[in-house]
Amino acid sequence: MKRIVLLTASLLVFSLAVFAQDEGDGEQQKGFDRSRLFVGGNFGMSFGSYTWVNLSPQVGYRFNKNFAAGIGINAQYSQLKYYSGDEVIARDEYGIAGMNVFGRLYPIPQLFAQLQPELNYIWGSYKEYYTDSKSSLDGTILPSLLVGAGALLPMGRNGGMTLMLQYDLLYKSGVSGVKPGTPYGNNVFFSIGFNVGL
Repeated sequence: MKRIVLLTASLLVFSLAVFAQDEGDGEQQKGFDRSRLFVGGNFGMSFGSYTWVNLSPQVGYRFNKNFAAGIGINAQYSQLKYYSGDEVIARDEYGIAGMNVFGRLYPIPQLFAQLQPELNYIWGSYKEYYTDSKSSLDGTILPSLLVGAGALLPMGRNGGMTLMLQYDLLYKSGVSGVKPGTPYGNNVFFSIGFNVGL
C-alpha cells in the first residue's frame, strides 16, 4: 500500500511538472530557461549529548509563478547519549540516506504548499554500557510522504529563506529505540531551509 501511495504521489508531481506552463505571458522565454533553476534544501547540526547532522540539498525548477518541482537527497546522522550523573550509560545512533522529489504550489509568491515523497535507507544501533547489551538495525528502506506548507522570505534576486511545517503521512511506529519508524516521527515538524536562483 505504501509503495502505491509513494508511486502515485511521484507520478502526480511529475505530471504536474510536465503540464505546468505559463499561458499568455509574452515576456517569458519558451522552453527551458536556466534562470528558473534553483538550489537549496535543509542543512543543520547540533553537538553535545545529542549530536545531529543534516545535509539535504535539493535542486528545482520554477515552471511558472504558481508551480515548482525538483529532486533532492537526504543525508542525516543522529547520536543520543544517555547519562547517569556524569557517566554515559547508553548510546542510540542512526543514519539515513535517501532520495526525494517535491512539488510546490504557490497561491501567492510568498506562500506555498508542498508534497514530497521520499525513499530512505535507515540503519542504527543502541548500546547499554552497564549491561553490555547491544541491538542494531542492519538497514531497512522506509518511504515517507511529507505534506506541508511554508513561506518564502525573499533574499536577493532569485533566492530566499524557506520556513516550513511538514508532516509524514506514511508514519510507521518504530521497534524499541533502535528502529525509527521514519526520520520525522509522528508529529508536525518545523524546518528552515533556503533557495538560491542560478
